[in-house]
Amino acid sequence: MKKRIGLLYGGKSAEHEVSLSTARAVTQALNFDDYDVFPIFITQEGEWRKGAQLLAPVEAIDQLQFGKENNQSLPNNISSFLPSTQGTGEDENSLDVIFPLLHGPNGEDGTVQGLLEVLNLPYIGNGVLASSAGMDKVVMKQLFEIAGLKQVPFVHFIRNEWKKDQSYWLGKIETELAWPVFVKPANLGSSVGISQAANREELIKAVDLALKYDRKIIIEQGIKAREIEMGVLGNDTPKCSVPGEIKPLKAFYDYQAKYKDGNTAMIIPADVSQEVKATLIDHAIKAFKVLDCSGLVRADFFVTDDDEVVINEVNTLPGFTPTSMFPLLWQHTGVNYSELIDQLIELAIERHAEKQQLHYTMD
Repeated sequence: MKKRIGLLYGGKSAEHEVSLSTARAVTQALNFDDYDVFPIFITQEGEWRKGAQLLAPVEAIDQLQFGKENNQSLPNNISSFLPSTQGTGEDENSLDVIFPLLHGPNGEDGTVQGLLEVLNLPYIGNGVLASSAGMDKVVMKQLFEIAGLKQVPFVHFIRNEWKKDQSYWLGKIETELAWPVFVKPANLGSSVGISQAANREELIKAVDLALKYDRKIIIEQGIKAREIEMGVLGNDTPKCSVPGEIKPLKAFYDYQAKYKDGNTAMIIPADVSQEVKATLIDHAIKAFKVLDCSGLVRADFFVTDDDEVVINEVNTLPGFTPTSMFPLLWQHTGVNYSELIDQLIELAIERHAEKQQLHYTMD
């Protein structure tokens, strides 16, 4: 019997267009002999729209951006098309699994995952805790510190603290960190709003930019190192892909380099020693477990000239087009794009079945 897959994509975040590209790629890769596919689109205004069942891989992104005139608009009644029965045949709208393809806030930060938990729907990827902790770079780094994972020094603050005493934070950053530094919104992915600063003037401009995207800012010490990434796949017994190296052809790997101008080289597998590879695997799995991840994670590291491994961050919903690093890492490990999707669907169903065995009421 075919599994019924709900693709959830779009969203209100700055990464809306990235989500659309991912939805298109996933739709083209799904085996329609094995799956019935149903699009669920969230507009940039936050309106939820349900589309008709897709009968074949789409060739144009416009087919996934359906309009109001042909589709049901349900901004305040989400549960009416995300039913709580899965694959029973009792409900014509029943879905076996939801595939969230929402990047950024309100997508990979635990909010939509919480909704799907309340609706008792299986979904691909990380749960509420891992998603929210993985989205907040400050919380993530604090958990990594507890786990004993080596990181670059960092400073963080919220908008109100910066406005109240900018001179204090400038002094703290200049005292605790060395130029250059990287300024990031704490709760955004895809390198949106990130800047490099080499002096105080550039730092102030970078903070002003980052504050357009988030109320919490993190400033990280720059490091001279190679950027190495690992794919992690699984639930309780995760496994790692081969390592891959990112080589930006500009100052750093920002949104433009990642998605628009192609100014990035990906080297897979990365040329690292067996000792470094073993450390990368160990640290990637340790990071996966300390956040209580499930399904998929891309773990990003720095490797210095003397082979010291430093964790940068994990991404709980990494870029997922066929040319994104996470699928490419698994392709070079022996799992192609379609097989990767199949495995993620099975992992989602497995994790949901485990949750269903738990008892939430007193006897």
